[in-house]
Amino acid sequence: MVASNGNNQVISTQSESNNYDRMKELKAFDETKAGVRGLVDAGIKEVPRIFISPPSDDIKKNLDSNTELAKEFSIPVIDLGDIKKGDAHQRRMIIDQVINSCENFGFFQVVNHGVPKNLTDGMLEKVRLFHEQPAEVRAAYYSRNLKVNCGYVSNFDLYQAPSANWRDTYYCSMAPTPPKPEEIPTVLRDTLMEYSGHVEKLGLELFELISEGLGLKPNYLKDMECAKGWALLCHYYPECPQPELTIGTAKHADSDFLTILLQDNYISGLQVLHENQWVDVPPVPGALIVNMGDLLQASDSRPLLLLNVLKLNKCSTPIVHLFNLISNDRLKSVEHRVLANLEHPRVSVACFFHGTRLEQPSRKYGPIKELLSESDRPKYRETTVHEYITHFHAKGLDGKSALDVFKI
Repeated sequence: MVASNGNNQVISTQSESNNYDRMKELKAFDETKAGVRGLVDAGIKEVPRIFISPPSDDIKKNLDSNTELAKEFSIPVIDLGDIKKGDAHQRRMIIDQVINSCENFGFFQVVNHGVPKNLTDGMLEKVRLFHEQPAEVRAAYYSRNLKVNCGYVSNFDLYQAPSANWRDTYYCSMAPTPPKPEEIPTVLRDTLMEYSGHVEKLGLELFELISEGLGLKPNYLKDMECAKGWALLCHYYPECPQPELTIGTAKHADSDFLTILLQDNYISGLQVLHENQWVDVPPVPGALIVNMGDLLQASDSRPLLLLNVLKLNKCSTPIVHLFNLISNDRLKSVEHRVLANLEHPRVSVACFFHGTRLEQPSRKYGPIKELLSESDRPKYRETTVHEYITHFHAKGLDGKSALDVFKI
């Protein structure tokens, strides 16, 4: 059986077994510039073969989180409201909560974070509206050139990953060089610009809390320019006719320093790997998810905490592993994924803080020297954000850690 995507392109489904040319199928899909949403609009009833996950992913086995661990597990929710009151004791308590959550869970949610709920709701709605525009409107923004400030794409690693993910993304690099307003689609422009200002402020506050939690000066991570560059990824996961065969976002750890994730208020799908078991992260309206990236993990030698907003659904980004790196594995960047959904589309917005990748491609990051000792030697060699992200993009979301090649 074959499926048309509505743009005179034909893509094989899993029952079409003869003469299958995977590269040809990938190119046919990519050239439509309509994304996964285009397949759904065309009325497909079977998942095209390029999206079918390898048997090793065992998605079906983990669709239902009914184990005792999954039932008992819950992502910590931290109230940041008291930090605004200037009470040193309350601030210390919040720092301790953040660190404990990072060390034991790797993910946590924050409420009373300063981003208005009407703005988070509006951001999710505008992302949905963008992705549900006619295909020809979306196609005008379609680009596989990751060096441009803004663009729309389906699967950044389409030609590298073992299988394509059931996800489309609008991405926008907000710093250090912000886009011109006219570069952003009208339907997203005003809300995205307002939201980005709030999430940048929150990111800086989180970097301060993490620095203090590590026994460093509040501005330590900021002075390292961990927050100098950041991008917004607006993900859209269309409804899927066979969610047991594919995945919204494959298993990965983020490739930046820190991620802040705004997930759908109603549609679940995000899962984190905790004690070798996939567990759900159900939506909490108004909350933001924080998780650390790979680059932060490798820079510290004491138990570190850190947040890296899930994405998520992110296109997965290399920056999250950077936290692992600079913390020397004290902070852990946890693997996570997003399941496909049978009945309803899901949206999310991930903010990835990736440092000076563009302005200072030669700047090197390694384990923070103040956190090392004779008994706690560096576990990673120094690297640049550019080198790390280049490696991350080259391998794609293949389920393997991008940090392994940087270990000493």
